[in-house]
Amino acid sequence: MEVLKIATAGSVDDGKSTLIGRLLYDTKSLTTDKLEAIEKTSKQKGYDYLDFSLATDGLVAEREQGITIDVAHIYFSTQKKSYIIADTPGHVEYTRNMVTGASTSQAAIILIDARKGVIEQTNRHFFINNLLRVKEVVVAINKMDLVDFSEERYQEIKSDFQELMSKRDYEDQRITFIPVSALKGDNVVNKSENTPWYQGETLLEHLEGLDLAAVSNAGTPRFPVQYVIRPKTDEHHDFRGFAGKVYGGELNVGDEVMALPSRTKSKIKAIYFYDKECKTASRRSSVTITLEDEINLSRGDMLVKVDDLPIVEKEFTATISWMDSQELTPGNKYIVQHGVNKVLAKVGAVKHKIAPDYSGLDTTANSLGMNDIAQVSFKLNKPIFYDKFKDHRTNGSLILIDTQTNSTVGAGFIV
Repeated sequence: MEVLKIATAGSVDDGKSTLIGRLLYDTKSLTTDKLEAIEKTSKQKGYDYLDFSLATDGLVAEREQGITIDVAHIYFSTQKKSYIIADTPGHVEYTRNMVTGASTSQAAIILIDARKGVIEQTNRHFFINNLLRVKEVVVAINKMDLVDFSEERYQEIKSDFQELMSKRDYEDQRITFIPVSALKGDNVVNKSENTPWYQGETLLEHLEGLDLAAVSNAGTPRFPVQYVIRPKTDEHHDFRGFAGKVYGGELNVGDEVMALPSRTKSKIKAIYFYDKECKTASRRSSVTITLEDEINLSRGDMLVKVDDLPIVEKEFTATISWMDSQELTPGNKYIVQHGVNKVLAKVGAVKHKIAPDYSGLDTTANSLGMNDIAQVSFKLNKPIFYDKFKDHRTNGSLILIDTQTNSTVGAGFIV
């Protein structure tokens, strides 16, 4: 079954957790004990309705305050698709959490409170989805029940958001507007009788109809080697296969490939998916590949097609989302993890800090604090094999690891 990864975004109390809870409830994806717990807690709070946000807010502090703090991943399935929803916090101080949640998503749902309309945080949410090249964005205009399901208000917010869209630099993004009431269930799973002026799909209908091939960012095949398989059994005495995951495109038996960094050429002899032999390794499939020639290839190396090479360099510039309380400054050293490859890197310069609300660039900045986003240059102690993020979402992304604490301190997107 196809798996669609979705990130949510919205300001505090816009109803993200409630919307996801409503999706789970109306698709009958909540377990009996979970539903009973929601009913019990809702009654204890004196509500005359079910508080669906309880289905996703897992931390005690989240339930007490009624806000989302950490990224929660919610899994559910329909007859057509399986879904993984990253319920990300909307507050400015948790920007790093939102970047984390959206970094692997193929679609995003941006919630807007119909009473408040487009606010500063909406700019930030759209900016991050634009930065991370999320192709499919649904703008769910929520709490329509609190504005009497006004078509005029819906059109006003839609117009304001379209003005925001003019600032983006990712033209392949598709934006869909849906008026919803997460609390009441209007246009979430079931069509609402309160919006006869809206002729579009419900939120679930729209998600069910998305073509995963269309919403996944295209690229060219990259095969980072994760493990070299040598069974050394009587049956497979001379077997030498390379296990990994295919990113960005397809690899086929007979393709001429190059091993990086050695630049040795060979051809794909066979492709194995567990115990089955295949002719093609499709995008995002985990396979084992054997080559016609005995070449030196180990973990961290990469197989690519000979006519489609990545950039092989010891330096690059990336847009960095900083996640640590300790500042990033020029001269600092970090471990860059690019795929399965780990390389020591030194910060060259902070070129400019980017305001995630589209208000401009700060060219005077010389350091990064928590939740800052900036373009930063790096020098490495050995080359990596990368693509620009706009051309290849997987091979153009990386994380920064503190050399002392081994903590992940930043996420990067190579420009």
